[in-house]
Amino acid sequence: MRLTAQEKQEIIDLVEGSDMGINRCLQHLGIAKSTFFKWYKAYRDKGLVGLSPKPPGNRRQWNTIPEQEKTLVVQVALDYSELSPRELACKLSDERGVFISESSVYRILKARGLITSPAHILLSASDEFHTKTQFVHQMWQTDFTYFKIIGWGWYYLSTIIDDYSRYIVHWELCSTMKAQDVQSTVASAIKKAGLKKGQRPVLLSDNGSCYVSSELKDYLATEDILPIHGRVMHPQTQGKIERYHLTMKNVVKLNNYYLPEQLVDAIGEFVTYYNHERYHESLKNVTPADMYYGRQELILKQREIIKKESLKRRRKLFLKEKTLFLNNETLYNQKSTLV
Repeated sequence: MRLTAQEKQEIIDLVEGSDMGINRCLQHLGIAKSTFFKWYKAYRDKGLVGLSPKPPGNRRQWNTIPEQEKTLVVQVALDYSELSPRELACKLSDERGVFISESSVYRILKARGLITSPAHILLSASDEFHTKTQFVHQMWQTDFTYFKIIGWGWYYLSTIIDDYSRYIVHWELCSTMKAQDVQSTVASAIKKAGLKKGQRPVLLSDNGSCYVSSELKDYLATEDILPIHGRVMHPQTQGKIERYHLTMKNVVKLNNYYLPEQLVDAIGEFVTYYNHERYHESLKNVTPADMYYGRQELILKQREIIKKESLKRRRKLFLKEKTLFLNNETLYNQKSTLV
C-alpha cells in the first residue's frame, strides 16, 4: 500500500522523536532502513513535496505495440477465429498494412483469453524428398484417400499437388481406385496447367497397384511423364500429399455427407481456401497460389516494407510520448523547487 506524503512525514517525526534507536523503531514499524532514509533525504531537500508520489516513469519501449493496433488484432482474430496467430500476423500485414509478429499476436490474444488448443494435429514427416524441386511443374505428387458417404459407401479422392508450390492442380472424386481414375486425374491436371509436350512433370506416387500397373505406365509414356515411386513402407517420401490429405480430411470430415455432390462441394470449397487463402508456413507464409503464380517475392518484399514502416511509426510515437513525459517531469521539478 502506498503512503501519502503526510503519512510519510508523520513516520519521520515519530522516528525522530522516539526514545528507541532508529533501527529498532523502524523494525517495529515494519519499514526498511533504505526506504526510510530515502524519504528522509527527500523531506530534508524538498520538504513535504519531496514525499509526494513522483509521476510514473516512462518504461515504454520504443517498439511497444500501440493499444489501437492491439485492438485491431483482437477484432481480426474474432472475425477469423479459425486462423492461428501465424496466419493472423500475415493477414494483418497483407490486408491491414500493419506489422505485428506472430509471437506478439499470440501474447495479445493470450492476455485476452482468446487462445485455445489446436483443432487438430497435422502429420509430421521425419524426412524430406531427397532432391528438392526448384520450380513449378517440375514434379507432381499424387495419391488416393477415401471417404464414406452415408447410404452410398466408399468413395476415393484422387489428388495431384505441385511439389514446389503445394498448389492443388486437380482433384477428382472417384468410385474406384483404378489406373483409369489416375489417368483421368492426370489428363485433367495437364489440361488445367496448360502444359505442352516437353513441359511435363515427373509424377511421384506410392506403390499402390493402380500406380505401378502397366496400363498407367503406358499412358504416362505417351504423355512424356516419368513415373517415380516412394520407398515401400515410407510414406514420408510423399509427405506433401499425405499432409494435405490429412489437413483436408480434418476439416471436411467434420460433417456427414449423404450424396456424392455434397462431398464434392465440400472438397471444392476447402481446395479453394487451401490454394488461395491459407498461409503455408513452409512457403514463408504465402499461399500455394502465390507460389504457383510467382507472386511470392513481391509479397515478401511488400511485407518487409510494411514492417519497416510499422516500426518507424512506433518509434515516432515513442519519441513523442517520451518528450511529453520529460516536459511533465521538468514542470514537476520546477514546482518542487518553488515550494
